[in-house]
Amino acid sequence: MERTLNPRIAGPALAAALLLAPGALPAARAAGAAQQPLALGVQRLSLDAALKAAQAALAKCRAEGLQVGVTVVDRDGLPQVMLRDVLAPELTLRVSRRKAYTAASFNSATSSLQARGAGGLAHVPGLLFEAGAVPISAAGTLYGAIGVSGAPSGVTDEGCARAGAESLQDDLEMRQP
Repeated sequence: MERTLNPRIAGPALAAALLLAPGALPAARAAGAAQQPLALGVQRLSLDAALKAAQAALAKCRAEGLQVGVTVVDRDGLPQVMLRDVLAPELTLRVSRRKAYTAASFNSATSSLQARGAGGLAHVPGLLFEAGAVPISAAGTLYGAIGVSGAPSGVTDEGCARAGAESLQDDLEMRQP
């Protein structure tokens, strides 16, 4: 019985074997391939910092007589803290999360991204191109984002989100290497 190689399996397997062969990696480096670090130091918000930002945003909206939902996401867009004021509908949390995810994904305030929502990106699940979220960053490092929903306008939501992000600014800037 003669055995033949399946080209769909043999092609990728052969490529992997060649890459893992002794001398392949040094040869690639010699050819000018960039050497990657063995480990990456990624700055992240602590839970306490995320909670502080969410509470500051909530306090700002409360001072204006507004009941809102607030979400703080990490740099990957994953929720760290979600707060909903007593009379804010559950929907405010879903919307604030999508706004925060969008701000973190683009490292930009969502108010500056509204034009992008008219194209194909409008159909990407999880994104929401409406004013109401800002990134949390310092000295060029993105830590996450904060989104607010429930005010009569996205501009007001974003003002509350900005107050939350600004509540961390001094501490984040002091911790920069």
